[in-house]
Amino acid sequence: MVTRAIVRGVGHYLPARVVENAEFEASLDTSDEWIRSRSGIERRHLAAEGEATSSMAIAAARDALDDAGLTPDDLDAIVLATSTPDLTFPSAATMVQAGLGMTHGFAFDVQAVCAGFVFAMANADAMLATGQARRVLVIGAETFSRIMDWEDRSTCVLFGDGAGAVVLEAAEGAGTGEDRGILSVDLHSDGRHKDILYVDGGTSTGQTGSLRMLGKEVFRHAVEKLADTAHAALDKAGLTGADVDWLVPHQANLRIIKATAQRLQLPMERVIVTVQDHGNTSAASIPLALSVGKDRGQIREGDLVVTEAIGGGLAWGSVVLRW
Repeated sequence: MVTRAIVRGVGHYLPARVVENAEFEASLDTSDEWIRSRSGIERRHLAAEGEATSSMAIAAARDALDDAGLTPDDLDAIVLATSTPDLTFPSAATMVQAGLGMTHGFAFDVQAVCAGFVFAMANADAMLATGQARRVLVIGAETFSRIMDWEDRSTCVLFGDGAGAVVLEAAEGAGTGEDRGILSVDLHSDGRHKDILYVDGGTSTGQTGSLRMLGKEVFRHAVEKLADTAHAALDKAGLTGADVDWLVPHQANLRIIKATAQRLQLPMERVIVTVQDHGNTSAASIPLALSVGKDRGQIREGDLVVTEAIGGGLAWGSVVLRW
């Protein structure tokens, strides 16, 4: 017998303000057709004034706890993936802990940009497997609208804000690919590529900075590395692409999603796609897609799900789990 991290509940939150592609035409040399053809994005949600990463994370957390039929008192830990915390410190996770009224356990942030949720799930899985915790709330939350250069049409039209959350619980499994829960994890990073996707601010500059990206380079790395990490995670679980019910990729670009699915020999009918409505929400994109996929009636108990993501660092990885 082995200890598996099973999904007890999932939830999400999106800001009320929806920005259609056409809104950018008034301030940028762009168009709805240009944005759609290059990214697949049609609209995105942007946080309101005063709305923060932590407040969105709290809303997604409550939604996931409701779905699980649990309360904050049932949790042992919170792991929050974000690159846009409210403050440099303390962690946004501790703000969520306080916002939920959770006065026990522990909470911390994970920063791996768009791959953050995968890295956070890996951390939670390890804690559950070793008995460090019994239930862990894993959140991805971002307000990328606060680090955009709104005059850079190559980046500002791509990103959105939001949060998604998953409640993981330790349960006994037989140690086979038929178990529910996380079956395998595959993580990587390569700091040599930091200059193709980064924010030009921080303690070295004394300013918040804005996101900078070499889109063609990121695209090239993403297509290659996402398929490779998904294959590696499936191999670790003793499974193949033919066993996969749903691919839930990082929602950055529809062309990347399609290319990755093709390399995994998966039809698009088995891919959860939300990028058209959310844009790239970085660490929030996978849990948002998981929650939406469940709400749509697509992801069901027993389904084999593969999640994969790549972000600045470069950092990338994947998780194979049975829902």
